[in-house]
Amino acid sequence: MSDRFTPGDPLSGYRTTPPPGAGGPPPAVHVGGPVAGRYTLAGWWRRVGAHVIDGLIICVLALVLLVAITAPFSIGFFVNDTVGVGAVIVGLVFACLCVFIAALVYAPAMMARTNGRTLGRMATGIRVVRASGEPFTFGFAMLREVAVKWLLFNAVGGSVTFGIAALVDYLWPLWDEENRALHDYVVNTRTVLA
Repeated sequence: MSDRFTPGDPLSGYRTTPPPGAGGPPPAVHVGGPVAGRYTLAGWWRRVGAHVIDGLIICVLALVLLVAITAPFSIGFFVNDTVGVGAVIVGLVFACLCVFIAALVYAPAMMARTNGRTLGRMATGIRVVRASGEPFTFGFAMLREVAVKWLLFNAVGGSVTFGIAALVDYLWPLWDEENRALHDYVVNTRTVLA
C-alpha cells in the first residue's frame, strides 16, 4: 500500500492524519475526556452508584426529619397495646411522608446549588448537564427530578405498567449510544464525567 490516498481505490487508506472534515463534524459529547467544551459521557455503573448513594442520603435525611417531627408526639404512644398499634400506623405514615419530602427536595436543591450534581454524583465523579449549556436552576432540576423522573416515569408510568416504565427508564442507558435514560430525552440532558 502506498503512502498516498488513491481516489476510487477502496482498499487504500490514509497513512497520515486525515484532512480536516474527513471524518465528519466532531461530536459535541465524546468519550475520552473533557476537551474544549466537550464532555465525556458517564457510564451506567457510575449512574447506578450515584443513585444508590443518593438513596442512602435520602434515607438518612428522612430519618432525621422523622425524628424531628415525631419525637414530641411519640412519648406517650406506647402506654398500652391498642394505642401502640395506632402509634405504629401513624409512625409509618409519617415515615413515608418524610421519605417523600426528603426525596423531592434533596436532588433539586443539590443540583441547583452545584450545577447538576448531588452528593452521590460527586462521589462517583459525574454530573448532569443541559444540552443547551445553560446552568441548572431549581425549577429545571424540579422539572427533571420530580416531574419527569419521579411523577412521569415512576409514579404514573410505573403504576400503569406495574413498574416496567421505571425499570426501562433506568436500564435505557445500557443500549443508548449517548448513555441517556428516557427522562434525559424528555428534558434534553446528558450525564457526563465531572
